[in-house]
Amino acid sequence: MIKKIIKTTSPTLTIACRELRSHFDSLSAYILLVLFLGFSGIFTWIYGSDVFFYGQASLQAFFSTAYVTLFLLIPALTMRTIADEMRGGTIEMLLTKPVTHWQIVAGKYLSVMLLITIALALTLPYYATVACLGNIDHGAVLCGYFGLLLMSSAYAGIGLFASSISGNPIVSFLISLAIGLLFHIGFGIVGHQFGGIGGQVAICFDMNSHFDSIARGVIDSKDIVYFASVTFAGLFAAEKTLESKTA
Repeated sequence: MIKKIIKTTSPTLTIACRELRSHFDSLSAYILLVLFLGFSGIFTWIYGSDVFFYGQASLQAFFSTAYVTLFLLIPALTMRTIADEMRGGTIEMLLTKPVTHWQIVAGKYLSVMLLITIALALTLPYYATVACLGNIDHGAVLCGYFGLLLMSSAYAGIGLFASSISGNPIVSFLISLAIGLLFHIGFGIVGHQFGGIGGQVAICFDMNSHFDSIARGVIDSKDIVYFASVTFAGLFAAEKTLESKTA
């Protein structure tokens, strides 16, 4: 059983490592890290609703900024993952090896999540600095980081699906951003404008409400199921789209 699991996950890890290495070789990883750390640093410490504006030892300003920044950067990070493989014809070469469509999608998803995890890990000095300023709620901070990872996972799934639709990275970026906007603000607007069952259903799909709940330090199983479902739906759709285009 263990050998079977290793045999299944080995190609996924190999693809993930290859993708992560390609991100750093092409400078895209460095650009992502600089932009993320730059924007999150400015709005956490200097501009607008920063740490000092809240007047307490809290990373709420960082989580709010990171939420928006990652929403914009993840489509740019995922737009080439599958689109470039299809445009360059390397996807057929990859499929000649003992690897499945799901392992390809999962490997690319894992590489994106690893890069996002690295980006979030580089912000831990923010946590240490704020903790030195006063009594910080460590549980709320951990939940905030957990919420950012869950949100990033959902948008990564959406981004991979968008990348599988078109061989043009720019088109993939726009599709990913459009779908992301639907979850980011679209469902929330519909839910608050219209009442009844339709409005309640729209609110259930609103990503802001689920993220805010976790960022406040409340981990509910329904929020985790929501992010896991959006992630899986995106990855499953990407796999099926890839299968149809390489059949």
